[in-house]
Amino acid sequence: MAPDRESAEIRWYDPDVRGVLPIAGLHVPKRLQRTVRKRIYQITFDMDFETVIRGCASARSDTWINDEIIALYTALHHQGFAHCVEAWKGGKLVGGLYGIALGGAFFGESMFSTSVDASKVVLVHLVARLWRQGFELLDTQFVNEHLRQFGVYSIPRVEYLERLEKVLGKEVSFQSSKSESEFSSSSSLAGSLSGAVSEEKSSGFGDVSAFLHSITQTS
Repeated sequence: MAPDRESAEIRWYDPDVRGVLPIAGLHVPKRLQRTVRKRIYQITFDMDFETVIRGCASARSDTWINDEIIALYTALHHQGFAHCVEAWKGGKLVGGLYGIALGGAFFGESMFSTSVDASKVVLVHLVARLWRQGFELLDTQFVNEHLRQFGVYSIPRVEYLERLEKVLGKEVSFQSSKSESEFSSSSSLAGSLSGAVSEEKSSGFGDVSAFLHSITQTS
């Protein structure tokens, strides 16, 4: 993390306790479940990574995302390690999140929203993807009020490192067997999304529906 948006410095943080979201046991409030099922937003994966991370950087006045982090994470995205989830409405990007996938772990970095519940909806779609693909650890780094509604909890550093070691060697892929990258470029993306988007090109709603059903059955 950078000390602030204008800083050229990047610091490493190793907190005594770590925030973790349960994947199979994510708590999705009933009102949010209804919002997800209404499909107000078109959800895509890895369509416009740089715009998402810049949206996260500009979403708050006090941010740790500086230009160096934007450049580094965008490079990691091109290498296949960093991923994002986007929410679109009327062809406009209105919410998103990004993070890193390594083995069976996903490290959530930041999210933003300019429309009601957009960031919450993309989080549900993210966890549904992780659930289907076989990920076992969703690291949120810290615990905050926004994540408490989803059942985030904290674990000591030692326990976190033990769990991380067990899943880093797991061979799972963040990418779906469906193609989310059929749009030719981010510059034409908004126009492409202004019309109907097939489930093959966007987040497969069947996967999200199955995920919501699974957590309802176990709650």
